[in-house]
Amino acid sequence: MISTFFHAFFYDPIYNALVALVALVPGSDVGVAVILLTIVIRVVLLPFSLSAARTQLAMKNLEPKLKALKEKYKGDKEKEALETLALYREEKVNPFSSILTVFIQIPVLLALYWVFLYEPFTMINTARLYSFTPVPGSVSLLFLGFISIMGKSLILAIVAGLTQFLQAHMALQGTMKAAPSGSGMQADFQKVMGMQLKYVFPFLIGVISYTTSSAIALYFITTNIAGAIQEWHVRRTVLTSDQS
Repeated sequence: MISTFFHAFFYDPIYNALVALVALVPGSDVGVAVILLTIVIRVVLLPFSLSAARTQLAMKNLEPKLKALKEKYKGDKEKEALETLALYREEKVNPFSSILTVFIQIPVLLALYWVFLYEPFTMINTARLYSFTPVPGSVSLLFLGFISIMGKSLILAIVAGLTQFLQAHMALQGTMKAAPSGSGMQADFQKVMGMQLKYVFPFLIGVISYTTSSAIALYFITTNIAGAIQEWHVRRTVLTSDQS
């Protein structure tokens, strides 16, 4: 049942979208099709991503109030939790809004990986195509004419890691300041998690991009750049609204 659901809502749509894009892009470049598909996925997820980004900024702005609550109800965890939830409701902030975006992106990434694992694109699997999906007359597995989309690319893997660092840097901007003495274990934990997100995660993304395929690397590069642009847009919008 899970396999049927996964194929119906993720694997088959992604495969059909890729085949259709390959048929439409100049030169039938599969790499370009992956980039375009990633942009489409980002556009579909844009409302959730913008909501999550705005929530992160709102959470940063609430840090002084959250710290005041922690001091006020020190030793009474239950009261602190209730007042924290009340503050979130008052400020209309949902700290779990980013979870949906993450959960959607995971099966999308898995589907893209398995599509390139089981559907080599050297031959189009017409049995998986919808009736309206155009079939390309030819397929180019060389991205821009010189990078094998089915093989590994050290250059693309490095770019994937660097763009992930850029996105993390923009997302964590202003939150990596040293915690004041006595700020507690939570502040230390947040700092450690921030350091891992900024320095360790880009390394992992680079390793994953190199050990899988250039297609996955292109997916990470495109989604990271889109995420960085989105972060810049949200910060600019919030800053403008605060000044007006």
